[in-house]
Amino acid sequence: MTASLVLLRTRVALTASLGTLLLLIAGCGGEDDASAAKPSAADEIARVEASASGGAPAADPETRPVIVFLGTSLTAGYGLEESQAYPALIEERLRSEGLDYRVINAGVSGDTSAGGLRRLAWLLRMPVAVLVLELGANDMLRGQGVEQLRGNLEAILDRTLEAHPDARFVIAGMRAAPNLGREYGDRFDAIYPALAEKYDAPLVPFLLEDVAARRNLNQADGIHPTAEGHELIAERVWQTLAPVLR
Repeated sequence: MTASLVLLRTRVALTASLGTLLLLIAGCGGEDDASAAKPSAADEIARVEASASGGAPAADPETRPVIVFLGTSLTAGYGLEESQAYPALIEERLRSEGLDYRVINAGVSGDTSAGGLRRLAWLLRMPVAVLVLELGANDMLRGQGVEQLRGNLEAILDRTLEAHPDARFVIAGMRAAPNLGREYGDRFDAIYPALAEKYDAPLVPFLLEDVAARRNLNQADGIHPTAEGHELIAERVWQTLAPVLR
């Protein structure tokens, strides 16, 4: 095999892998998803509200501290039963550890940082003890500016602290798609560690680590994690969240 042919095949393989990674990094249920089964944003917001309105013990409906997972379809568990999504798996872990927290899965497919900010006030009516923040990838896919994204995420964190001064945070990082250029990618990727430092919050550097680009851990669309993929995500998030709770 000639050197030029080897180089050509290497370039083709690299391009394919980057394309796959782009789709997987973008696995946030953007509005361009073609799946007919995709729930609307209104449906998912209604699901979040129903989750927040019910499920608490009758004798203690308001005072149990709440962990809110605010994010995209990665948090909502797109294509799966809600019980298979990583927030529900973490709730099971809380019970097994004897930690008395209520979990609210506030993930909405296709949501942006602006969307998360718009629906935050409703969530802050609950006794939020911990906010796990997973937003930003849909902003990236829609070409929104990095500074706008960071401003929205800071507003979410600031308003949470205004309503609940003792609330703690976990920042779930994402990575920019490689076709957006190095400058944009570097600025986007830097948002999450910068927020973690500013708000003294633990960081999950990349939520999809060990899940993105692994076909057996993603659904048929090649984008959204399977139940097994969510198990790996739950374990990764738990390792960061558990010290915050204890």
